[in-house]
Amino acid sequence: MVPRSGLAAVSAALLAMNRRLEVRDVLQTIVASARDLLDAEYAALGVPDDHGGFAQFVVAGVSEEQWKAIGPLPRQHGILAAMLHDATPQRLADVRKDPRFGGWPSAHPSMADFLGMPIADGEQVLGALFLANKRCDPATREQRRPASRERACAFTEDDEELLRLLAQHAAIALTNARLYERSRELTIAEERTRIGHELHDAVAQKLFSLRLTAQAATALVDRDPERAKAELHEVARLSGEAADELRAAVVELRPAALDEDGLVATLRTQAQVLDRAHSAEVDFVCEGVRALPSAQEEALLRVAQEALHNALRHADATHVRVALVRRGPSVVLTVTDDGTGFDPGAVRSAGRHLGLVSMRDRASGVGGTLTVQSEPGKGTVVELEVPGG
Repeated sequence: MVPRSGLAAVSAALLAMNRRLEVRDVLQTIVASARDLLDAEYAALGVPDDHGGFAQFVVAGVSEEQWKAIGPLPRQHGILAAMLHDATPQRLADVRKDPRFGGWPSAHPSMADFLGMPIADGEQVLGALFLANKRCDPATREQRRPASRERACAFTEDDEELLRLLAQHAAIALTNARLYERSRELTIAEERTRIGHELHDAVAQKLFSLRLTAQAATALVDRDPERAKAELHEVARLSGEAADELRAAVVELRPAALDEDGLVATLRTQAQVLDRAHSAEVDFVCEGVRALPSAQEEALLRVAQEALHNALRHADATHVRVALVRRGPSVVLTVTDDGTGFDPGAVRSAGRHLGLVSMRDRASGVGGTLTVQSEPGKGTVVELEVPGG
């Protein structure tokens, strides 16, 4: 049983696991939580691949320098294989004395007492979580005895039950993180398809016009130089517009700018590019917003892009404003345009969405709230409020 004094720590660990959305973040949270709660010197979690190795392997208690010195990831063998293939917990007083122990690289830290637990979703084993070197209670602490190299403390049955509880919740958190990443991959694929259509509709048409204009200029060079000059000016104008359209599309294809520049700088850059690429005026304002968790920043960016796309491509707006402001404990994104507007009820009944479903999904995915206000002839206001910031 978990002592009453430790319930808060267990609750905090379980909540931390389920707050994360990226698989790698979830794995690291699981390992750190297990190591702290069971007071172990080392902890690790391996996610198997289909080739006898590990697709992912995260550790706690080992420095980056030590980890590099250890070398390649371990294979699925020995005790790790037993946890993965048989889905059985392993609690050992000294892992080195187990007949399945096959040694470790010279830079590997010394380990004795061992506690391992499979992470399973039904019959599917998602990974193996294990701890080594239980820290002794300070009142009874003993160092390793030189003669026997044994430790005076070890993992208990209560430790095993606690790790089993953590593994059960870890399976839920890891499954949710995988579903989130898969849904995001599908969304990115859909967005790339949309942008491909935009490139065809906008850039390809301009390039076709550019080609015809250049041909006309060539035919007029000898018999009408003045008209040829005018056609060449048109060639320059069309090529500039095509370049701006391409630049705008490239910006939409590069959410990685979030990692390098952050949300505020990325939105400001996109507004500047779109302002140059379109006849409409596009501006951006920001008040009191700093860095946010990566999932929230991506949701805000994608909703802003969808709202801008609708305003510039479908609503014939002449002015679009993107605002990012702090509102109490939340951050609010507002995209306002003076375009043609629409009747949200009519859009739903006609089976059209204007990206509203995607925007609502992104909002709910980060615990946010999306509102859309619009009327025919009165423009549109899209607002996304997310917690934090």
